[in-house]
Parts: sequence; C-alpha cells; structure tokens
Amino acid sequence: MSQLPLKEAVRTSIVSRSWRMLWTFHSDLCFDGPTPNDLDSDTDDKFAGQDSTKMKRAKFIETVNSVIQQHSGIGINKFSVRCGMHKEYTDHLDRWIGFATSSKAKIIHFNLKKIYQPFEFHHFPLEALDSQGCSFVQSLFLASVSIKPNSVISGFTILRRLVLEFVKILGDFPGLLAKCSGLEDLEIIGCYGVDNLIVPHKLDKLQHLLIAGMDIQMVEFHATDLAHFEYKGRVIPIVLHGCSKLEKATMKFNGTKALAHTFTAVPSILSVKTLHLQAFISKYAQKLPARQQGMFLHLRHMTCQLIVNSNDPNGDNGILQLANCLDVAPRLETLHLHMLCAISSSFSSGEVAGMRRHDHLKTVFMSGFRCYKAQIELACCILRNASVLEQLIIEPRITDKVWAGDCSEWNTDLGQILPGVCEWAQVTSERFRKVISVVGASHHTTEASLAQ
Repeated sequence: MSQLPLKEAVRTSIVSRSWRMLWTFHSDLCFDGPTPNDLDSDTDDKFAGQDSTKMKRAKFIETVNSVIQQHSGIGINKFSVRCGMHKEYTDHLDRWIGFATSSKAKIIHFNLKKIYQPFEFHHFPLEALDSQGCSFVQSLFLASVSIKPNSVISGFTILRRLVLEFVKILGDFPGLLAKCSGLEDLEIIGCYGVDNLIVPHKLDKLQHLLIAGMDIQMVEFHATDLAHFEYKGRVIPIVLHGCSKLEKATMKFNGTKALAHTFTAVPSILSVKTLHLQAFISKYAQKLPARQQGMFLHLRHMTCQLIVNSNDPNGDNGILQLANCLDVAPRLETLHLHMLCAISSSFSSGEVAGMRRHDHLKTVFMSGFRCYKAQIELACCILRNASVLEQLIIEPRITDKVWAGDCSEWNTDLGQILPGVCEWAQVTSERFRKVISVVGASHHTTEASLAQ
C-alpha cells in the first residue's frame, strides 16, 4: 500500500470492507495543488480564470484537511505540500504544519510557490520542530515562506538535507546551522534577509553546498567533508576552509569578470577533479594573466559555457583566454566547450602565445563552433599542443547547455554554415594528423581524418 500514490491508496478502500481504513496508515502524504498562474488558458476572461483558480485552491484545502483528519498520524515518512497559498490561509497552513510535526514526519516539504507578493510570506515556525522533545526531521524543504532562525532551536540534530528557496530569513541563520551537526546537503536559492553567508561553526558532514541568486557580500564555510560546491551569482569573495575532499565545483558568476575570477580568486576550488563554469565574455571582460600562481593539478574534466558578446567585429571576443585556463590544468583529460556568439566575430586580437604542451588531454568537444577566427585559433592551439588528443568533436549547433530555453532561433542558418565547417575540419585534420568529427554532418557524424 505504501508504494502507491496517496490518491490510488485511498481508492483501494472500495475493494473490501476490511481495506477501508488501510490508507490511513499511508507513509507518504504528498499534496500538489494549483499555483497562482493556473488560470484557464482557454478563456479570455481573466476574472473567470481567477475564480477557477480560487475554486481549485478551495478544493485542494478541503482535500488536505480531510486527509489529515482521517489519517492515523502513525508512521509518516514524508509530508509535502506544493500549492500557491497566500497569508489569508494561515490557519490551514498552521494546521498542516502542526500535523507534520506531531506525526514526526522524517521529510517535510512546504513549497508555497511564487505568489508574486514578496512582502507577504507565511511564517514557518521552526520552533514547532522542537515541540516533540526530540529530533525527527531528516529533510526540510521550504519555499516562499519566512523563517526566524535562532541558536536556541535544537530540533535539527539529525537533519541531513536543508533546502531554502525564495525564503525570507529573519534571524541568526549561522546559529541555526551550528545546530545541524548531521547536515550533508545545504541549498540556499534566491533567499534574502542576510548580507553574508559566513558560518564560523564547522559542518563536518556537509558534502554538497549550493548557493544561487543571493544578494550577499561574502561566502565563508568550514566543511571538511565537502565534495561538491555550487555557486551562481555575482562575483564575491568565496572562502571554503579545510575542503580537502572537494572533487567538483560549479561556478556561474554574473558579469564579465567570471572567467578570470574563477581561475584566479577562488583558491578553495584548486583541488577539484571536475569543474563546470559559465561565463560571459566580451572585449571588456577582465583578462586572465598569462601565467597564474594557482594550479588545478587534480582537474580532469572541465565544462565551459561561454556567452560571447561583441559589438565590434574587429575586437577581441575573449575566447582565446581559455588557452591560459588550459595552462593551469596540466592533467586535464576532457574539455567540453559550449559557445554562443551573440555577434559574429570574424577577427580576434587575442594571442595564444606560450600555451603549454598537454600530455593528458584526450577528448575536446566544442558546440556552437562556426569557424569564427577566435574559435579556429583556439582549436588549432589545442590540436598543436595536446599530444595524446584522440579526437576533436565540433558541433555548429548552439545547444541548450549554454542558452537556457529554445535555441532554434540561433540555429536557423545551420545549412549554410555546415559545409564550411566540414571543409575546415577535413583540411585541419590533414594538417595536424588528428581526428576531427563534425556532429550534424551527413549520416549524423562525419569524421574528417587521415586514412590509415
């Protein structure tokens, strides 16, 4: 019974009289309701759509109240509510929170979704998780609510996962984290109310840390077990103490300083084996120094998502900075480079002087490759210096990995671009005596390489 969705579990009550109440011991109570945007798309009457949404929300509230009233409250594993709710429904929300805490649910998810009233948040009482006299919550997901953390709350000693999304934080957030001694996964997305994320207390079991869309001045954590760090936002100082086990980093800085900042100003990530970065590049971008002090000696796999903006076709579009990035990763084995050139640049004033020999780089993949001069110079530089390169794979198509959303408008001219890319691949393959594959050519992939 517990393997069935709640709705199907309730339906089993009609099978037999002895089964009528079995569903009331279902361990996962997950409720998905309407959002504020669930207006009927088939009607032109905006107010009719709003009335329809209110009716759906009222039905949803009635259903949740009916279920928790009849449920035994025993053996609850997960209690989840996903619905666009305003502050006017405070009584219902408090009742649901009370049920989740009194039944000692191990996983509690409250996602009130985006209500588009940023100053009207329902307050989630963290102290309610203390009311049972013992710790029971292992995973807590909160979205579009407000919280007031403090160091007195002690109901989080076995909490393993904490996700806060669009949450208004009022209080001592570092003090709260100090009580989460077993925390393994921490995700803070689009929250506000804190100026800095400086946590002086050690989070020795934290393995994954994600910080995204935060208006903060600095990030500082002590996490000796941290394995994966993700940051998405503006350029700020980031300090991670004692992270000797860090293996993967995802860095997506806003602005044109992203590439340089990732490779020069975040020494905490120098030990990673996998690096995923996103950057905007233009002639105004901060340039990487030709020789850097920090070395990514353990880096094996790197993925770069680059959006190139250039209004000057004769200017430096900055792609050639990647040559210096490769210099500081001498043991790199695979490079995936996804490019979107907003303005076609036929020339580049960048230089790739002194790029070091690479004895480990085996596979390079470039999407958005359209034979712009800077792209050709970078590709030739890699072909020239990567002594064990097995193949260079190029794809003229701009993929959704670099541009979130529909990329079709960027790929309307593929039929005109592809022949020139294939011709360049064949000539260059013969020049360097290395395999160059063009994705999207005839028979899906054409290998322009020397015959045996």
